[in-house]
Amino acid sequence: MDSMVLVFISCLALGAFIGFMAGLLGIGGGVIAVPALLILLPSIGFSSEILPHVAIATSLAAIILTSLSSAQAHHRRGNIPWPIFKTMLPGLILGSICSGFIAKMISAEQLQLIFAFFIILMAIQMVFPFRVAAENKPLPSTLFLFLTSVIIAIIAALMGIGGGILLIPFLSWCGLQMRNAIGFSSASGLFISLFGSLGYVVAGWQVSGLPSGTLGYVYLPALLGIVITSVLMAPLGVRAATHWPTPILKRIFALLLIVTGIKLALT
Repeated sequence: MDSMVLVFISCLALGAFIGFMAGLLGIGGGVIAVPALLILLPSIGFSSEILPHVAIATSLAAIILTSLSSAQAHHRRGNIPWPIFKTMLPGLILGSICSGFIAKMISAEQLQLIFAFFIILMAIQMVFPFRVAAENKPLPSTLFLFLTSVIIAIIAALMGIGGGILLIPFLSWCGLQMRNAIGFSSASGLFISLFGSLGYVVAGWQVSGLPSGTLGYVYLPALLGIVITSVLMAPLGVRAATHWPTPILKRIFALLLIVTGIKLALT
């Protein structure tokens, strides 16, 4: 079987797992997609020098549709605080676009090591969530919000995630209620993934050594496979969450993330 077809089929299975786990545990798909793509993509001919860039870029692009669906749902429920969102949006867009060019300047080994430590931190956050009680206090200055949004967007897009793990604690610290912080995160995830993917496409446009099927750093067959099944399986995961022991499963999954992060760091 052609290796590209095999990767596409593998990504159909990967997307189903990502969608189900996202619905079941409320986790972002990037923490699953990036390590899996780091394993799958070498069979297509991706060299180690560009492998982490392609895995992260493809993961980020796969988040676009799921983020759109989530943002629409939160908008219908009135959970998105649009005034503060409009204030932070320029910074989110700028940081997201810059991420692809920043990633291009980082070596593959360094990028993989950064991602490894990041998913270990995410696993710890899953088990011991950092929460800040919302308080009635004035929002930080526009400049502070802009600079913070740029930094958060750069980190999120560099790691191939939507940014909720960073945004929700920050917005809670700013005084937003949890439902508004989550709603904001869903909308920002759409723009981070959309403009972050665009940054990776442009940054990787003339990079040599990319096999066929790539658009910049984004590998389209893997992207298509992940998107098709993740969108279908997410509702099933949400349904299963009402019956399955999700706190126990979240701890098991966090342990797997820690093992994966250590393995990536030592590779």
